[in-house]
Amino acid sequence: MVRCPSCARLQEPRLICSECAAPLACNLDCFAALGLARKLQIDQRLLEQAYHDLGRRLHPDRFANAPAKLRDLSLRATALLTRAYRTLREPVNRGLYWLELNGRKLAENNQVPAELAAIVFAAQEELSELRAAGSRYEVEGVAVEAMAVIERQGQVMRMLEGLAGELEANFMAFDRIEAQPSEELFNELKRILSAMAYLTTLTRDIAKALDRRAAA
Repeated sequence: MVRCPSCARLQEPRLICSECAAPLACNLDCFAALGLARKLQIDQRLLEQAYHDLGRRLHPDRFANAPAKLRDLSLRATALLTRAYRTLREPVNRGLYWLELNGRKLAENNQVPAELAAIVFAAQEELSELRAAGSRYEVEGVAVEAMAVIERQGQVMRMLEGLAGELEANFMAFDRIEAQPSEELFNELKRILSAMAYLTTLTRDIAKALDRRAAA
């Protein structure tokens, strides 16, 4: 329980006092900060609505003439609200936060996930050839050296789309469980997030290489 510094009402931890609407800036997790159930599947419309509603009520301009303590609480509550929104808005960030919330994290090494090793190796070879190539011979407006990389880019994007579907299914599985989730489910989440992180980095490398080639 927390006590409001403005009206002294004792209440459950939240960002805004239920009695006088003063900012409380309690130490809340991202779900609680936005008033959402601790579920991985989130209605984006409700998320946006909660964020904008709370943002208006907590905005520092509303407390410009308030005592210094309330002004400080407004700033802290707004910062927490913004962090919570940015964390939960994107599925990958939400999944990473879910691991953190449950005392887990992705491996800190940069090892390529086993199931992606062949694709990553091939992509790196193609990128090396693209960077080293000097020919500007084109077919239908596309540099020959870039064709393999463009095809690989499409493959990687399709794989990311497939992993996004797997991530959604994993979220559904977590949300259906009432008791403590199995370690297998957490490991599956780690596998998906690790693969998505590596492929996202690969897509950026590909895009940069193609942009440099186009500008050469």
